[in-house]
Amino acid sequence: MYYRNAQAAVVVYDVTKASTLEKAKGWVKELQRQAHSQIVIALVGNKVDLVEEGSEDDSVSRQVPLEEASAYASEAGLLFFETSAKSSVNVDSVFIEIAKNIPHEYLMNNRSGVNSGSSARLDLLRDGSANNKNSSNCAC
Repeated sequence: MYYRNAQAAVVVYDVTKASTLEKAKGWVKELQRQAHSQIVIALVGNKVDLVEEGSEDDSVSRQVPLEEASAYASEAGLLFFETSAKSSVNVDSVFIEIAKNIPHEYLMNNRSGVNSGSSARLDLLRDGSANNKNSSNCAC
């Protein structure tokens, strides 16, 4: 029920635990089966900071090869990224690409309170500080 009318989904797995990719594949199947047919799904491998060269914890090794996850994402028609939530590597890119890939017609026809002929748009690349007096850099 929660994702049936979702326009996008982010399915995250841990690059240091192979079992999480298998679980992520299950969620992708569920979304493809239950969600809207035009849903944009991003597969995101997280925790790359733990496996990058020179990381603080050399005891952690990559269990999900980049090539394997990327090939699966391509085969399933998913956006694919590797990120580090801890160090914010590539996190913005995930959401920007999702927004770019949501069909504009779908957005315009499904926005509550907005006529489908409206030209209202959201500028994702705009500097939020111009209209935001909050010094925390929060865009909300």
